[in-house]
Amino acid sequence: VEVASMYDKSGADELVFLDITASSDGRNTTVDLVRRVAERVFIPFTVGGGIRSTDDFKVLLREGADKISINSAAIINPQLISDAADKFGSQCVVVAIDAKRNSDGHWSIYKNGGRVDMHMDAVEWAMKAEKLGAGEILLTSMDCDGTKAGYDIELTNAIASNVSIPVIASGGAGNKEHFLDAFTKGKADAALAASLFHYKELDIMELKKYLADNGIPMRM
Repeated sequence: VEVASMYDKSGADELVFLDITASSDGRNTTVDLVRRVAERVFIPFTVGGGIRSTDDFKVLLREGADKISINSAAIINPQLISDAADKFGSQCVVVAIDAKRNSDGHWSIYKNGGRVDMHMDAVEWAMKAEKLGAGEILLTSMDCDGTKAGYDIELTNAIASNVSIPVIASGGAGNKEHFLDAFTKGKADAALAASLFHYKELDIMELKKYLADNGIPMRM
């Protein structure tokens, strides 16, 4: 809760809370935490992990989440995307995709926090998610995640070029230039980072100023 509040004050545009072991552990997302964060944060707040039904959407939206991110549940039951979009609006349905490159050069999607290979093409799945009513794609490259060597530009571009909804690049940010690459070469609409900000290796406002100076529209 304290960290969330700090990000709100330090200029982040959005906050994403992902309970990445909720699905594999068979748990629901911590509702109490969502409520406490929502009370302190005044920027859009996305919550994901362990969400399996439109009732789960309702509970978390009622507690103050602005958007709900679904990954494993959407893969198992794609109808959930449509049902949630019909009930609450596409703007709050985020489909998270964990993708990893195959030996053939394409990307496969994974469920349960990157534990289970679904042998489904990531680009095709993103296009299907959009058709079903997703309002946004949160795209994490499993190959780049945690490396700090940069986002997977090829993957990000492949998905952003094939859908018309916003794509959030995730996994691999290590410096300011990586964010710029995600927007320019990767065609991403947003860029997510975690450890880089958690450990204060990069200041959010400094990053936004750098991006603005390089022609990326920023909310300063």
